[in-house]
Amino acid sequence: MLILGIETSCDETAAAVVNDARVILASRVLSQTLEHAPYGGIVPEIAARSHLDHLDRLVAEALAEAKVGLAELDGIAATGGPGLIGGVIVGITTAKALALVHRKPLIAVNHLEGHALTARLSDDLPFPYLLLLATGGHCQLLIVEGVGRYKRLGTTIDDAVGEAFDKAAKMLGLGYPGGPEIERAAGESSAADRRRFPLPRPLAGRPGCDFSFSGLKTALRQSIEGLRPDDLDGGSPKRAVVAAIAGAFQDAVADVMADRAGNALTMFLERYPDAATRHLVIAGGVAANGALRARLAVLADKRGLRLVAPPLALCTDNAAMIAWAGVERLRLGFTDGLDFAPRPRWPLDPTAPRAVGAGVKA
Repeated sequence: MLILGIETSCDETAAAVVNDARVILASRVLSQTLEHAPYGGIVPEIAARSHLDHLDRLVAEALAEAKVGLAELDGIAATGGPGLIGGVIVGITTAKALALVHRKPLIAVNHLEGHALTARLSDDLPFPYLLLLATGGHCQLLIVEGVGRYKRLGTTIDDAVGEAFDKAAKMLGLGYPGGPEIERAAGESSAADRRRFPLPRPLAGRPGCDFSFSGLKTALRQSIEGLRPDDLDGGSPKRAVVAAIAGAFQDAVADVMADRAGNALTMFLERYPDAATRHLVIAGGVAANGALRARLAVLADKRGLRLVAPPLALCTDNAAMIAWAGVERLRLGFTDGLDFAPRPRWPLDPTAPRAVGAGVKA
């Protein structure tokens, strides 16, 4: 089975060809980072126009690299949501046109399901497993029971963790995207340096699996505003000070995520005590963070589980994960009509209650 995947939900334009033997025959990703960097975040209209300018070329390049023609494909998968609706429309419309002209099945993939199933592409994991999904727009703990079957245990009640990294980096005068910049700066600090800035761990130690990062961002801003004159150079924090604050922020995020994941592990193991299912998976762009991976690996080992983190290229948005989700869905007979409507919101677990942030304190 050969599937063409298309991903345009945010600020990466991507196309890939994957087969059901878990082989990525081609994967092309065009980042828009430089286009959005001057704004410190993603501008939806710029993103949509960039997808429109480059997607056809990337599809052609992916097919050429895989040495396959459209006639040889078994299906065409594209992100149908959630995401920036302009970009989603570009991708799903392109997939519909190709599916119609070449008479191929269309598979509209939930972008979050693409991340959720990536560990089955990279590591051939059995169901079920516990997933920490951490991206720029989402932060959730879910039990992945099967294709299309997800049980959400917790979610963020305010900001997603990737968004928190972006905003923290902006406050510190670092570049965009914020996650890699925070990690790079944090690597220049020592544990002693970081302890000078005792940031809070929102919700840590409390029951449940929900996340909160708003109070942590506020505390970070207050730490920057409270710097001493000798911490500044020309009105801006010195490099060593930025590194220490970045490290303190990264430590706080890792502690919070490990605490919340620990509660989720207890719930998961009570539900599925079978040793064959003992996997904790971290997926999404924030899964590329080395400090977070290390913290979760320790947690998983203490609880008798194995941490599975996909290769870095499969953590950030890519079309290989969309193509693989297409493989998983198509072999179960799940396809979509050409009347599929792009979705700006598309929860993996539609039965989960909406997160409520009222009254939560950092």
